[in-house]
Amino acid sequence: MTATLCKSKLEAKTFPHLQGLDGIGAAQLEQHYKLYNGYVVNTNTLTEKIPTLTAGSPEWAELKRRLGFEINGVVLHELYFANMTPNGGSLKTDSQLMAAIKDSYGSYDAWEADFKATGKMRGIGWAIMYQCSLTGNLINMWISDHENGHPAGYTPVLVMDVWEHAYTVDYTPTERPTYIDAFFKNINWSEVESRLA
Repeated sequence: MTATLCKSKLEAKTFPHLQGLDGIGAAQLEQHYKLYNGYVVNTNTLTEKIPTLTAGSPEWAELKRRLGFEINGVVLHELYFANMTPNGGSLKTDSQLMAAIKDSYGSYDAWEADFKATGKMRGIGWAIMYQCSLTGNLINMWISDHENGHPAGYTPVLVMDVWEHAYTVDYTPTERPTYIDAFFKNINWSEVESRLA
């Protein structure tokens, strides 16, 4: 037996603030919420089952590996949903976030082009702007699976889901760039800025 992984079960959050997003419809969101709820259920199932297994056994090891995928599926989706709002507007030119973007990329336009290009890369995954805890620099990165490729010591600041489930109700698989443009119309810049250290 191993120690209890979580003292209480996770509860799926609701995101009523997302009603009325520009270019991301209610049916798309409903499908996305179902997937997110699955990550919550699977995380709870694994955190209950793993402590009942013999530590080091093959089943224990495989479920331990799977737990990172499920937990990060919960966390990344919650960050993604929270960093959107209908008609998000523009990032304020005098904001701390704008200053950090310009410091890291030279200009907002250079950062945006890099972030969008990251999101358009072939494959499924996430485009995430991180902040380095050591330098404060921002960097756009591609994360394929929920648990692989996150840089240690970096904080997710802006999270964009580019798995097909995030957009294929509203758009075809080849219309990912259109979805990315819709995502940008709905960025909640004040939420994103609040994640800066």
